Amino acid sequence: MAYLFTSESVSEGHPDKVADQISDALIDNFLAFDTESKVACETLVTTGQVVLAGEVKSTTYLDVQKIARDTINKIGYTKGEYMFDGNSCGVLSAIHEQSEDINQGVDRGSKEEQGAGDQGMMFGYATNETENFMPLALDLSHLILRELAELRRENKYITYLRPDSKSQVTIEYDDNNVPQRIEAIVVSTQHDDFDEDEAMLAKIRKDIVDILIPRVIAQLPEGLQKLFNDDIKYHINPTGKFVIGGPHGDTGLTGRKIIVDTYGGKGAHGGGAFSGKDPSKVDRSAAYATRHIAKNLVAAGVAEEVLVQVSYAIGVVEPMGIFIDTYGTCPFNMTDGEIAQKVTEIFDMRPFAIEERLKLRAPIYSETAAYGHMGRKNETVTKTFSQPFGETITLDVELFTWEKLDYVDQVKKAFGL
Repeated sequence: MAYLFTSESVSEGHPDKVADQISDALIDNFLAFDTESKVACETLVTTGQVVLAGEVKSTTYLDVQKIARDTINKIGYTKGEYMFDGNSCGVLSAIHEQSEDINQGVDRGSKEEQGAGDQGMMFGYATNETENFMPLALDLSHLILRELAELRRENKYITYLRPDSKSQVTIEYDDNNVPQRIEAIVVSTQHDDFDEDEAMLAKIRKDIVDILIPRVIAQLPEGLQKLFNDDIKYHINPTGKFVIGGPHGDTGLTGRKIIVDTYGGKGAHGGGAFSGKDPSKVDRSAAYATRHIAKNLVAAGVAEEVLVQVSYAIGVVEPMGIFIDTYGTCPFNMTDGEIAQKVTEIFDMRPFAIEERLKLRAPIYSETAAYGHMGRKNETVTKTFSQPFGETITLDVELFTWEKLDYVDQVKKAFGL
């Protein structure tokens, strides 16, 4: 029997994502000047106020207020009428030194023996239903908001947009788990005030359906374009007026959008957030590593859909175990347990090995903090960072290394494919 599946996304201007981006901007700046920095930074944003809290062990000194303000302005909160803008909001820092009790379990005489920064389980997932091996509903939800943000910055075709927005896509699947059509699309976008509410809502709906959606469709492969039809149910700003938004409308906190950050409800999630954590925290690094494994397994033909779980104990080097679920999609005679055993032979899942394999001790995290950490484009970019005392550093860094298909040949060889 056909079924419906839904995923959502939120924009870079959503209050929780503002918090994530500030936290990850701090991570990047610490790592740019001291690659061995240990950082756990939480951010709270509300009307006219930013609070930074967390623990840091680093040799560098940063102007955290400037970093927070620059991030807020880059997102687009630049006007006093938003009741939250980078130039005028208060920024309170309560960041202090990392606990020695935690640090002793992580730092060792040999980097290879680095212990996990915390206990817990992490999941990675991949499916062949899209070109980037991501669940389709989430991929479309992200794309809708990225294109909406592009329209906002262009300020040409739609001129009333503000930074805060959300999307949601519901897709109908057949009994073979193949997408058949899009059932519904939800878009809620913050906007400038209008004189007449009814006319405002009608214009926003028309612009989203007639301007935004065609731009989204144009970026999709032909097979996915066919999923869009005239029967889609559109819910555009379904609550009505959405002028008050961002941190003025809702308080934002780091780490509250963990499903948006990962797989939109597909697969599984261990519960740990990513943003604001340096890569010694396996909540982040091992989640990237399991995505890397899952994607390479699917690309190599081990299965059409794969879930990978790894678990750790704080301060312990080797993972507690690796679990694989192929959902019955493995095309050859091998159990999930046998696949998991081969995975342990191919991929070294010690924390330091993950950091080295995926080049995680680099300032690569600001780009992850909006529109998902998975399914993104692997590319090398040049970034510049400045310290309060005038030192400036320019680095070439490789983004989204966990999206590389660099282990496909090894996987094929190991599985005889």
